[in-house]
Amino acid sequence: MQRSNDRDDATREDDLRDLLQLVLLPGLGPRTLTELLRVFDSPAEVLRADGAKLKSVSGIGDKLVHTIQTSADHVDVDDVLHWCEHHEAHLVVRGDDDYPESIDQLDDAPPILFVQGDFRATDLVSVAIVGTRHATPYGLQQSRRLAIDLANAGVTVISGMARGIDTSAHRATLEGGGRTIAFLGGGLGRMYPAENQSLADQISASGAVVSEYAPFAKPKSGCFPQRNRLIAAMSAATLVIEAPTRSGALITARLASELGRNVGALPGSVVSRSSRGCHELIRDGATLVQHIDDVLELLGPMATSVSTVADELDHDVEVRAGRELLLNDIERRVLAAVDVQGTSIDALTSACDLPASRVAAVLSILEVKSHIRRLSGQYVARV
Repeated sequence: MQRSNDRDDATREDDLRDLLQLVLLPGLGPRTLTELLRVFDSPAEVLRADGAKLKSVSGIGDKLVHTIQTSADHVDVDDVLHWCEHHEAHLVVRGDDDYPESIDQLDDAPPILFVQGDFRATDLVSVAIVGTRHATPYGLQQSRRLAIDLANAGVTVISGMARGIDTSAHRATLEGGGRTIAFLGGGLGRMYPAENQSLADQISASGAVVSEYAPFAKPKSGCFPQRNRLIAAMSAATLVIEAPTRSGALITARLASELGRNVGALPGSVVSRSSRGCHELIRDGATLVQHIDDVLELLGPMATSVSTVADELDHDVEVRAGRELLLNDIERRVLAAVDVQGTSIDALTSACDLPASRVAAVLSILEVKSHIRRLSGQYVARV
C-alpha cells in the first residue's frame, strides 16, 4: 500500500511540474490552456502532442505550437519551485480543495495561483475596495474608515496592492485587526510598487498575497486589467472609493457587475475629477455608499452560510447575510437558531442556553431590525 501511495505522489508531482511548465509559457493564456487541458488527457499529453493535433485546438497557431514543443527552452520549472520553497509561497491548483470556488467559476480561471499566505472559508464574506492610484486626502480618509469598519465586522477586504486607495485599504484592514487579500499584476518576486514589499509581508502573515504570474514576472500594463477579474470574482461585493472616468477600478466594477456581484460607489465633490467615475457608477445603478451599513447591505444574502469566529461564550455563529455582521454575538447566536419555517421561543431558549427573558429581549431587537417576524405569540421565523 505504501508503494502505491508513493507512486500516486510521484504522479501528482509530475503532473504539477508539467502543468507549471505550460502555465509559465509565454503567449499561452489561461483560456487557451484550459481548452488544451479539456482536449488532452493531461498536461504531459499537451507537451508531447504533435503540431497538427495542437493546431486543432482553438487559439493555437504555429507560433504557440513551436513554443509548446520547445517548452524546456522557455521555462525553468526547478527555478520557480526553488523560489517558492524559499519564500514561503505555495501553488494552489485549479481543482484542489483550497482553490477559491468563486475564481474557479471564471471561464479563464488561472490553472495555478501562486500564494503567500492562505485562503479561508470566511473569505466568502468579502468586499473589494478599489480606486485610483492618485487618491485625494478625502479618498484615503474614507477608504481607511470603511476598511477599518469592515475589519471590525469580520469582513475580508480584497484589493490590488496599487498605490493610493488599494494600499490605504490593505493597511487600514491590518490596523483594524482584520484579514485582507492582495492580488498582484506581476509576480510575487517582483513586488509593484516596490515600497509595498513590507506591506505584502504583513498581509501574507494573516491573509494572502496572490498572483497568477510566475514569481519573476515583471508587472506590465496589460496584466493589471487581467488581475482585476480575480479581484471581482473573489469578492462578494465591490466598493469603488475614488475613480476618474478612465480608471482601472471601473474595469473591476464592470467585471463584478457582469459576475452578478453588487457594486457600490462612494460619492465625492461634483467638481472632483477623482470622483467622476464613482458618480457615473451611481448614475448607472451602483449603490451610493456612505457608511459601513451600506457596504454590508451590498453583500446581501450569502449563497451558503459562513461560520464566524466563536462568540464570547465560545459558540460558533453562522452568518447568512451581510447585514447580520452588524449584530452582536448574542443577537447572531439567537438569529442562527431561528428557522425560516418557524421556531418556538422555548426551543430557542434551550438551543441558545440563555435565560428566557434574555431571548425575548433579543427577539424584540431582531424584529425591529427586520431579521425575524412573529408567527404567533410563541413562534418566530427568519425573514
